[in-house]
Amino acid sequence: MVVIDNHDSFTYNLVQAFTALGARVTVRLSDRVSLSELIDLAPERVVLSPGPGGPSKAGVSAEALAHFHRRVPLLGVCLGYQVLAQEMGARVVPNGEPVHGKACQIDHDRQGIFAAMPTPFLAARYHSLAVVEETLPPTLRVVGRDQEGSVMAIGTPGEATWGVQFHPESFLTPEGTILLGAFLDGVGCPLGEEESVAQ
Repeated sequence: MVVIDNHDSFTYNLVQAFTALGARVTVRLSDRVSLSELIDLAPERVVLSPGPGGPSKAGVSAEALAHFHRRVPLLGVCLGYQVLAQEMGARVVPNGEPVHGKACQIDHDRQGIFAAMPTPFLAARYHSLAVVEETLPPTLRVVGRDQEGSVMAIGTPGEATWGVQFHPESFLTPEGTILLGAFLDGVGCPLGEEESVAQ
């Protein structure tokens, strides 16, 4: 597995969580590695880490997404989620009110990497940007929301590509390792265009 580090203090929490689950993890800084170097590593999983700023500050993350999408399971966390959404055609804009270190309840569709998660579950949020739901393309499906209805998780139907706005690696997300373990197992997003998470 390769974790693309967008210079965030949470990156090594992710690494520790995946390592504890049995993964062999290689970390590369997003602004100090090329796409060709990432390809040479031949990763079986790719994770786009959290980070400061917006998707334009995520270094090689967008290129890596474009290359590895549909080739290996891919997970975007926080900034990585925003990179996924933007590169697939959605708009990412400033949040009405920044959320830093807040735990909130997440409702989900009980499918894919969320199948074994309780609903709702408690999750940590640290972000000042949000994905505009109305701009999400058909290739991205909403699979999780906070209790105000804001999008908190997306997946690509028929593929093992996922994005979560929250931090599954945080101690404020007690069941987060269940989700990370399902990602390691290569669980894909179910097919179907129906909206399965109530707004």
